[in-house]
Amino acid sequence: MGESAAQRTRDQREADAASVSTSPERERLLGLVTDLILRDGVIDLSLSAIGRGIGSNNRMLLYYFGSKEKLLHEASLVAFERFPRLGSMFARLAAPGELADRLDAAWEDLAAEENRPYIALFFQRFGIAMRDREQWHAYVDRSTHYWAEDLADILRDEGSSPGDALALATQIVALWRGLQLALLADGDEALLRTAYRAGVRALLAGDFSRR
Repeated sequence: MGESAAQRTRDQREADAASVSTSPERERLLGLVTDLILRDGVIDLSLSAIGRGIGSNNRMLLYYFGSKEKLLHEASLVAFERFPRLGSMFARLAAPGELADRLDAAWEDLAAEENRPYIALFFQRFGIAMRDREQWHAYVDRSTHYWAEDLADILRDEGSSPGDALALATQIVALWRGLQLALLADGDEALLRTAYRAGVRALLAGDFSRR
């Protein structure tokens, strides 16, 4: 299996850190910004508002991070690292056992109460990226492709053909995204779990290459 989405996130974080001078103050500011966006979100968040929210100012933030977009990008990577259950989800999906059971467990990871601050942040950033795809193209690519590719690797190991594996993985990730949105909108957790399990089994039943 190729490099996972979680590993790509860590690699990106390391690459970002290597491209700039690091300092205790920079790391402190980054941690504070991460706290801020997980608590308050990123919709219509200006650089000045970030500075006020963490007790800093535009000049210091631009000195350490270059731009608001670079700062929010790096803070979002740090935010993902704070939710290890999400970061290790694909390792559990690749473990032995019935595929449907492993996919059920993946939904429990995705829907866990402890992970919802990051999930809310994810969809906020995705919405911003849709307004400015050129500036946020890397985020859109990561959010739409990496997880499907990682899941497709697992499905190929289960016997799906490469083409069918990617198509099925894309459908499952779309199911995850749609039900996560419903969950954030205060959807009934038991109903969403039932809908998810039914949807996964219908998708698996339609993947004739695995039979």
